[in-house]
Amino acid sequence: MSCCGNGRRILSQEPQGHPGTVRVDRAMYSAALFQYSGSGRLTVVGSGTKTVYQFNGHGSRVVVNGRDAASLAAVPLLTRV
Repeated sequence: MSCCGNGRRILSQEPQGHPGTVRVDRAMYSAALFQYSGSGRLTVVGSGTKTVYQFNGHGSRVVVNGRDAASLAAVPLLTRV
């Protein structure tokens, strides 16, 4: 039987660092501030965390989880500040 040239041993080794660890860019998930420019109240549910955000009238500002920022940015009358 022939040798595999250590290929099998190399493939079975874990990569450097902790096994199963995924690096995450924390800046991607930092909080974001949104301002409402409409009248009345607006309730929005973030698509990333399913958090309910309440804007209570024109000019109101709410701090939003970074994972929800993209979905709130798509809402008319909401502006990231």
